[in-house]
Amino acid sequence: MAKANKAVKTTGKVVALKAAATKLAAKPAAAKTAAPLADDMPVIALNLPAGKLSPAMTAYFKKCQDKLGFIPNVLLAYAFDTVKLEAFAALYNDLMLGESGLSKLEREMIAVAVSSQNRCYYCLTAHGAAVRQYSGDPLLGEHLVMNYRVARLSKRQRAMLDFSVKLTSSPWSVEEPDRERLRRAGFTDRDIWDIAAIVGFFNMSNRVASATDMRPNKAYHKQAR
Repeated sequence: MAKANKAVKTTGKVVALKAAATKLAAKPAAAKTAAPLADDMPVIALNLPAGKLSPAMTAYFKKCQDKLGFIPNVLLAYAFDTVKLEAFAALYNDLMLGESGLSKLEREMIAVAVSSQNRCYYCLTAHGAAVRQYSGDPLLGEHLVMNYRVARLSKRQRAMLDFSVKLTSSPWSVEEPDRERLRRAGFTDRDIWDIAAIVGFFNMSNRVASATDMRPNKAYHKQAR
């Protein structure tokens, strides 16, 4: 088990928030074994001291706290370097929330299908919750986490996820017929670019999360159930 002193250090406010969420259960004095830490502490298994947040990122953290009720642990993990944090947040927000021919639900579905292939605990937890929220269907979230092929998907959704998984598992094998299948399902060439960019982003994110043992916020587990 990673030691608590390897947690990413954050501002006093964030530390207080995390501490409040991860109080250990009281144990009898005679007990010799320590109670386990909450699943989302430490955030990562690397000892990276927190850097100084830029004004933009300080405001972004506050916005997350106000809107979500917590700061996603992936942002805390990147907080050791404000340049990397800003780059990550900007790319994520552009791909997942910016203008696109893909709906926000479709983008989250891609994130989960890719993360399922990579068995990324963090992203399956966080983006599985997002699929449940956007779709209003907890069952769809569970299907995509476990095996998207068992979900009752539209032709468009199935083509999108088939392409995403193939690009994840064997990128060298993607050919023109794969792109043409997306076109036949109603995707434009710009949409195909967006699908590919989201797949690439989450393959990167999955690997960083797995390499650092990044832990998702416990709040995600209960969302939209």
